[in-house]
Amino acid sequence: MNKRIALISDHASPLAAPGSVDNGGQNIYVKELAIELAMQGCIVDIYTRWENSALPQVLKSSKNIRLIHIKAGPKKCIPKEQLVPYRESFAENMITFMKIYGIRYDVVHANFFISAYVAMRIKERMAIPYVITFHALGKVRRLHQGNNDLFPPERIQMEQLAINQADAIVAECPQDRQDLLEHYDAPADKITVIPCGVNIKTFFNTGKKPSRARLHIPADDFVILQLGRMVPRKGIENVIRATAVAVKKGVKCHLVIVGGTAANDAEHLRLKKLCEDLHINDIVSFVGQQEQMELKYYYSAADVFVSTPWYEPFGITPLEAMACETPVIGSRVGGIQFSVKEPETGLLVDPEQPQAVAEIFEDLSRNNHLLDQMGKNGLERVKLMFTWKRIAHEMQLMYEMVCPTAVTEISFPVQNRQVQYAGIPLFKS
Repeated sequence: MNKRIALISDHASPLAAPGSVDNGGQNIYVKELAIELAMQGCIVDIYTRWENSALPQVLKSSKNIRLIHIKAGPKKCIPKEQLVPYRESFAENMITFMKIYGIRYDVVHANFFISAYVAMRIKERMAIPYVITFHALGKVRRLHQGNNDLFPPERIQMEQLAINQADAIVAECPQDRQDLLEHYDAPADKITVIPCGVNIKTFFNTGKKPSRARLHIPADDFVILQLGRMVPRKGIENVIRATAVAVKKGVKCHLVIVGGTAANDAEHLRLKKLCEDLHINDIVSFVGQQEQMELKYYYSAADVFVSTPWYEPFGITPLEAMACETPVIGSRVGGIQFSVKEPETGLLVDPEQPQAVAEIFEDLSRNNHLLDQMGKNGLERVKLMFTWKRIAHEMQLMYEMVCPTAVTEISFPVQNRQVQYAGIPLFKS
């Protein structure tokens, strides 16, 4: 039975371009899940924090999807680590909005712990069940980041309370499930493993030679791609150091780094200085943040895609690479060790091991046949396990268990307006 769903994504709006500091996998997850749920007949409202005063409160860009901005603090971008004080106003204003328009949902699907707090309040006040996808867990983050974790201590308390009161919990991979069991004593019968997905209409192989020509990448080099947010935990330094070691081993390579928002960003400057110190700045291209529709060309131009973070709750970029038939070298952590099937679709290493990564570069640079086979295997794995159509279907089965009956749709005035998302119309499927 098709449902009426409220997706809450407090800090990660589907309008925000992926790749900036607070915008990455969660933005894509919410957007793509909403599109596919709507295509399968659900009615979906996405609630996110109102951080741009130039936008109206409600936008509708497809038949079954609305984007609703909720006032929670000042209408400006605020780092997600500083949003906890606004959780109550988000909850109150969302509940008020629902009451004004007489809106009722079958289920609320919270994304991230602040959204889970809002979902708890809605359940308390309106008796609507909720499910959670955390996207990252505070205790696990603190284990890996220590004092560099800027979230307040109450994050962990909020996560524990949300887990206790949730009707269901989405774990994005087996490691996520294990972390929920070990660190939060989550009830096993509440947890369903449903991974992230990838849009194979957006990400596909555009051909190595034409892609390199389009992007002005050397045609004959062993091309290494790093793509994602430019923050320390993503392990970009590890890839740079591995490239320097590979060069010393005689590999004729070129490293392309996609991501980051400003050339004067502290992490950007640090990594560029590292390249200079390692004497490889002439073979490393920092190309900055790119529109989503351009990313397939970067994946297709690369011989390998490298994602070696310290930890990663799931990681959508390896799936994007696999959809473009590009082998993945990934860290043996979190969701990467689930999405990458070693050695069929790529290879795994421990975090912060540049020597091991360099050895893989050296081996694969001499074996085009193996690269091609890994690429083909990656695409097949994506089609089998990670399409958004499959993910949305599994999510609907979970919603059905939480709420077997459906409510009647109630409409309200919206501003129909074509809004761009990373260069393409919002929610265009």
